[in-house]
Amino acid sequence: LFHRRLAEAAADARATGAPLGLLCLDLDHFKIVNDTLGHPAGDALLRQVAERLRACLGADGLVARLGGDEFAILSPAGLPALPGLADRIIAAIGRPFTLSGQDVTVGVSIGIALAPEHGDDPDVLLRKADTALYAAKADGRRTRRLFEAAMDAALQGRRALERDLRAAVAAEALEVHFQPLVAAGSLAVTGCEALLRWRHPERGFVSPAEFIPVAEETGLIATLGEWVLRQACREAARWPKAVRVSVNLSPVQFRGAALDATVIAALREAELDPHRLELEITEGVLLQDSEATLAILHRLKRLGVRIAMDDFGTGYSSLGYLRAFPFDKIKIDRAFV
Repeated sequence: LFHRRLAEAAADARATGAPLGLLCLDLDHFKIVNDTLGHPAGDALLRQVAERLRACLGADGLVARLGGDEFAILSPAGLPALPGLADRIIAAIGRPFTLSGQDVTVGVSIGIALAPEHGDDPDVLLRKADTALYAAKADGRRTRRLFEAAMDAALQGRRALERDLRAAVAAEALEVHFQPLVAAGSLAVTGCEALLRWRHPERGFVSPAEFIPVAEETGLIATLGEWVLRQACREAARWPKAVRVSVNLSPVQFRGAALDATVIAALREAELDPHRLELEITEGVLLQDSEATLAILHRLKRLGVRIAMDDFGTGYSSLGYLRAFPFDKIKIDRAFV
């Protein structure tokens, strides 16, 4: 029905020049609701979201769920009405939902395409609205973006980066560098932090800030993280016994149940004392399924592995996180200082 109505409205826009707005919507952090409260709660959330979207629309608007937590809206409006509609939707979805007796807050990101400005072919309009949605999510979510031609080039660049990263991971073409940690009083090296670097044959050094988010979004971070851990443990086994190695973990690596088994395997393969390994996590790790995450962290700590909180001060900076787990080290971000 939605695709049929979109095709009809696009044809009308082509024939008469009547304005047409297409909004693509994606809920922010919907997976966390499914993972922590269960799929029935996720289904209930989708029904409540649908009701709020309907309430934001006029009589001529159409809202459809395309799949998963993705919605689309067809509105017989152009500029400047559409950004106002998108802002009302963001505000409506941002209010707490009551699920299983508790308040849950999610957000929504929105991409907007216009006919006839951005074309009058239904598939082209959908693609452009989806491209604008990707740009909104890249801008930090809970926002809306209107399609711009430059977004296509940015999206193509991101896809090329993803292809190159997949090839580099498969070929083990990335590098692990080690940054020394020293005791301030004696300047003795007490440990080294493993840092992942990508020396691209054409791009040169690619910043981790650019390729790590791509690895997390595509699921490559699990393979990459395991490879870094093994490399770091093997390298540390050759160092003096007083020197530890520190390895960063992504929140994505905690979504499976095999993280502690991966750590144990890396330690055994390298014949490294667990007390010489330190794993660094961010607050984002504790934002997801906290009970399962804490269980993994406690199992690792019982092995003798040290656990550090990294970048404290850049997220919620909740002191509750520091009480929830006996961290061996807290690294306070310089922005917080």
